[in-house]
Amino acid sequence: MTLRRQLGFWIVSLIAFIAFLAVFSQILLPFVAGMAVAYLLDPVCDRLEALGFGRLWATLTILFAFVFFLVLFFILLVPVLGNQLAGFLEKAPDLVRALHQLVSRNFGERLAELTGIKPSDLQSSFANLMGQGASWLGGFAKQLWSGGQALLSILSLFVITPVVAFYLLLDWDHMVARIDGWLPRDHLEEIRQLAREMDDAVAGFVRGQVSVCVILGTFYAIGLALTGLNFGLLIGMGAGLVSFIPFVGASLGLIVSLGVALVQFWPDWTMILMVAAVFAVGQFLEGNILQPNLVGDKTGLHPVTLMFALFAFGYLFGFVGMLIAVPAAAMIGVLARFALKQYLASPIYKGVGGPEPADPE
Repeated sequence: MTLRRQLGFWIVSLIAFIAFLAVFSQILLPFVAGMAVAYLLDPVCDRLEALGFGRLWATLTILFAFVFFLVLFFILLVPVLGNQLAGFLEKAPDLVRALHQLVSRNFGERLAELTGIKPSDLQSSFANLMGQGASWLGGFAKQLWSGGQALLSILSLFVITPVVAFYLLLDWDHMVARIDGWLPRDHLEEIRQLAREMDDAVAGFVRGQVSVCVILGTFYAIGLALTGLNFGLLIGMGAGLVSFIPFVGASLGLIVSLGVALVQFWPDWTMILMVAAVFAVGQFLEGNILQPNLVGDKTGLHPVTLMFALFAFGYLFGFVGMLIAVPAAAMIGVLARFALKQYLASPIYKGVGGPEPADPE
């Protein structure tokens, strides 16, 4: 009966949590963003405390610096990115049409020979593909906008999110201690160990991946701008920011930048290859330097599982879901590995006199 009650309690808690997210997902974004900021900056606050700052002054110093750089970003970069985005959206139909004509004129017959499709059918397929891609991107952007309006509003960005982050960062250690005091004493060390593993998985991935996205976005933006690519700053920053989805950020950035480069630089293959080289170098840096040193294998999740979590949570809860997808998936992974370990050590798996279980890792 005790086991049934425990299972019932956790199942009811999970259902209540999902229902809470579903009902309040439209207003949760500034609060989730504030929690994320507090979680990201808590180690910095601890460092300042170790240097002799009080918790209040450490929190104020960090948040003032955070808001300062955020305002600086909005003043210096957002107008430029906004102008490039407006220009890109305005010229997107012309770019697609020019790319279509260029490919058909220079590669249509070769593609028809390789695929066995008539040039007219190939053009129709290309137009349909581009139309579907534009429709998908438009729907995805609309979903992100509808779910992210609270964050994009001045009130939530400059008032609610910093206030939430301030109070959470100020009381972080007290909240952790209070939650620790609520844990059942019989399973205290076991739960603490699980919590430490979850914290390592979430903190290592989120803090490391934020650094990777910022570094890659800066690299791509500067590299594409130096090549003279139209909308290079926008494409580079976008590719870097979407790099938290495995393989998607670099792939989208490469496809869009090569399409723009073909229209802009054709037939100058040197410039087109330079644009491709920016992403080649970026992928080398990400795979061999940034990911191993800043992220590693923190979550214990396969990239496909990570992608599924991002798209599933985003579909269910909008932009808020995408923010909580990785932490939720990492915590579920820790719990799943713990449950598997318990199962492999149980009589259900071993049976009577059965062999010793293999290591689940």
